[in-house]
Amino acid sequence: MKTSPPWILASASPRRAEILEMLGIAFDVQPAHIDESVIPGEAPGEHVERLARGKAAAISSLHPGRVVVAGDTVVTIDGEILGKPVDEDEAVRMLLRLAGRGHEVFSALAVAEGTRSAGILHSGVRSTRVHFRSFGEGTARAYVETGEPMDKAGAYGIQGLGAVLVEGIEGDYTGVVGLPVPLLLELSAAIGFAYRFPK
Repeated sequence: MKTSPPWILASASPRRAEILEMLGIAFDVQPAHIDESVIPGEAPGEHVERLARGKAAAISSLHPGRVVVAGDTVVTIDGEILGKPVDEDEAVRMLLRLAGRGHEVFSALAVAEGTRSAGILHSGVRSTRVHFRSFGEGTARAYVETGEPMDKAGAYGIQGLGAVLVEGIEGDYTGVVGLPVPLLLELSAAIGFAYRFPK
């Protein structure tokens, strides 16, 4: 992967930034601000891919010659998308709904390289099944009081204290965090960037 000029991460997510840093990819951060409303009837995978593509395209158009990576992640249970909680009570309700059950996490990525006249953009979606252990309101509320769940889809972060709630996963851990590495490598290769381990 090219390291100069650096990539652009079209996201303010510190979790996505940490994954790129772990891989040794140089990048700048420029969050994209688009409408993230769910379109009625839109499936979770379609929703996250549409948003990832929209974010990548918005930032790529501003920076010809730069590679832009954008992503979006949602938690779903019983066919319903769980976004970020609006307050602590909603976070507790979300967690209790997930307790003792399995749910799906959908993560999409879009990788774009813009030119002055057009550009190329590739995207994809991965899903991972996460199983929560059983717990009650006391545990849910204690976790919410840490503040960690408030900016996260489904009201938990698997890479932080939320790991205590998780019994197991089926699929890609990095997809649950929000930047599925196997998909990133696939999409970057599609635009001609082969990953190289940092020296």
